Amino acid sequence: MSDYKNLLEVRNLKKYFKVHEGILQAVDDVSLSISKGLTLGLVGESGCGKSTLGRLVIGLLEPTAGEVVFKGSNVFALDEKGKSRFRRDAQIVFQDPFSSLNPRMSVFQLIAEPLLINKACRNRREVEARVMELMDTVGLAERLVTSFPHELDGGRRQRIGVARALALNPDFIVLDEPVSALDVCIQAQILNLLGDLKKEYGYTYLFISHNLSVVRYVSDEVAVMYLGQVVERSGNMVLFEDPLHPYTQALLSAVPTIDLDGEGKQKKRVILEGDVPSPVDPPPGCRFAPRCFRRQERCSSESPTLSEVKPGHFAACHFA
Repeated sequence: MSDYKNLLEVRNLKKYFKVHEGILQAVDDVSLSISKGLTLGLVGESGCGKSTLGRLVIGLLEPTAGEVVFKGSNVFALDEKGKSRFRRDAQIVFQDPFSSLNPRMSVFQLIAEPLLINKACRNRREVEARVMELMDTVGLAERLVTSFPHELDGGRRQRIGVARALALNPDFIVLDEPVSALDVCIQAQILNLLGDLKKEYGYTYLFISHNLSVVRYVSDEVAVMYLGQVVERSGNMVLFEDPLHPYTQALLSAVPTIDLDGEGKQKKRVILEGDVPSPVDPPPGCRFAPRCFRRQERCSSESPTLSEVKPGHFAACHFA
């Protein structure tokens, strides 16, 4: 009987990069958790650190500090056997389906690769059967088995990426902007595919996106990142109906709405002033303060902590 409460826990995670200008704080003291079978949507502007966080969680990057606890064990403290097991249990689907696939490998070879590397099948016949099963699962026609990535459209390429991620029957999948490079109609197909797979197999997702509409559609919980830090987190509907942090309020005000009842009611647009500060030298106090419409003197000197303002609703704002 497992005694871990959450499938995944991120504890005070930091990732700093040394650059010419100084130390770039890509991820700075982030903590969050994901329960088994749920989807956590991670949203924020480009450059906020959400993709770096995804790579840390999956073990593709070593942290500067902090822990990633998967099934009760710290991923970065595992022995070789434990790391091998983690690599099977946790997978990632990348943003660009073309650059993440080897152009010299056929669809069959691409999907078979993780099976062969991990010796997941006993013989060639089992590999072939598993590849065909995965192609059917993600909606790839059997006739495409000998095709190469450049012969396929973006949707089919991304389906290959999903099939590769599913090959080893993982428990947890990081979806790093999996539909942002696709046409809108193809986006819907991939999102529906991911939703169907979650219902059928009980996968747990970390869904990274800058698109709030997509995050609202796929997520059970939502975390909002700004300049390397999580500034708000809550259940999906709660966050969209009652955002507490000024940054979240500004993001939601920019989402287009449709006036179905014909009353002409439009929500007030929140316009943020200035540019996102550099993560190399973030401002003291609250990092959002230079652009915040609620800022006060305290905000420029005292950094807010992510605190539970309402039951299950966390925000990092002095005046949430």
